[in-house]
Amino acid sequence: MQDLHSLLERSVTQLGYELVDLELSNRGKLIRLFIDKPEGVNIDDCVLVSNQLGNLLAVENDIDYDRLEVSSPGMDRVLKKNADFVRFIGERAQIKLRVPIDSRKNFVGILRGLEQDELLIECEGVVQKIALANIDKARLHPEF
Repeated sequence: MQDLHSLLERSVTQLGYELVDLELSNRGKLIRLFIDKPEGVNIDDCVLVSNQLGNLLAVENDIDYDRLEVSSPGMDRVLKKNADFVRFIGERAQIKLRVPIDSRKNFVGILRGLEQDELLIECEGVVQKIALANIDKARLHPEF
């Protein structure tokens, strides 16, 4: 999985995009990628990346898959890397923890930054520090 992730990330980056997330399902037969760029992603971007990766995977004989999907990360995009938390400072996010803090495992608030290995998120007027290692899932949480 790590080799596939590295291969795909390198290729997506060379095309000028960010690999936001990679999902494998159906025992690895479905490869689903989520890509982004600062000005956003449209259908033409997805087609370009899909065609390029389809050609790349055809050359890589040891990668067995049936379907490749390339998509934008959506408005509720996943936050995985430290750079994601920095990029979206000031945005609303939902954080799910592995281990509760003060009996809470879910936080929704405004991202305020990173301090060493901790995420700063403002919830209900209070800035909460959450260890990055304790984050199970994090997504943007836009208001409509």
